Amino acid sequence: MTDDERTQWEVVARALEETGDYRVVRKLDRVERYTERDGKPIQLGLILDTETTGLDAQVDDVIELGMVLFEYAPATGRVYRIVDTFDELQDPGRPLPPEITELTHITNDMVRGRAIDAAAVEAFVARASVVIAHNAAFDRPFVEKQWDVFTTKPWGCSMTQVHWRDEGIATQKQELIALCMGFFYEAHRAENDCRALLHILASALPTSGQPALKPLLDHAMSDDAHIWAIGAPFDAKDALKAHGYRWSNGAGGELKAWHITVMADELDAELTFLDNIYGGDARSIVRVDRMSPLNRFSARM
Repeated sequence: MTDDERTQWEVVARALEETGDYRVVRKLDRVERYTERDGKPIQLGLILDTETTGLDAQVDDVIELGMVLFEYAPATGRVYRIVDTFDELQDPGRPLPPEITELTHITNDMVRGRAIDAAAVEAFVARASVVIAHNAAFDRPFVEKQWDVFTTKPWGCSMTQVHWRDEGIATQKQELIALCMGFFYEAHRAENDCRALLHILASALPTSGQPALKPLLDHAMSDDAHIWAIGAPFDAKDALKAHGYRWSNGAGGELKAWHITVMADELDAELTFLDNIYGGDARSIVRVDRMSPLNRFSARM
């Protein structure tokens, strides 16, 4: 599409939106710079995404690692520009499951004989002040298993550390968040997913108006607590789910219980909520795992 054609279609899109009866979702263009530097101190953040042979980091392997290094202002969460990108494929040493190829479009021929350069990963990650993934609890165990440098960095999770519902976005799925923010992209390839996530984090949240990166950083760089509501009454499941708890079926050695992660300064209020759930002192029943940015989302916990 030429620039003139794009301009013409944009006029049509805006006309549709102005009626109030339509919302137009635009394809994400390749963005390299979001805003100019404004004199505030900057740091480098790293967006990470993996494609893997399956869901279990203990037995499955990374087949694609994508990373985007970007400049941001810690004080405001403003994103300035992309500094560098990384995207490499890796042969897991066995045929890819058909469902993985269907999801990612990565084929056996594409990964055959490929290896991710460990030294290049080390050098790339070393530049970052924080690593961010959408569902860091999935990605961090996979990359820590292969590259030790990821154990040395604080991690943030854009899925769980932004209060999307408070911003009027009733989903945690990255593709759906993107649609709520007015764009779509080709998902399930690592660098594409990283660029789309950075675009989300650079965007203003619908309710608060602040960049989505700001609340994520506030949470990611603070200690928090993971609460396991052990033996919670069955009839409390709807109240727990509505309050943000998720159910763990005990897979992978986790407890079989409802659970939630809250910031350290929210712990007392959350335990008071659980007092009502249990009808008594929840502190003597629940399990609380305190976590720091360096070990949060890690299988080392």
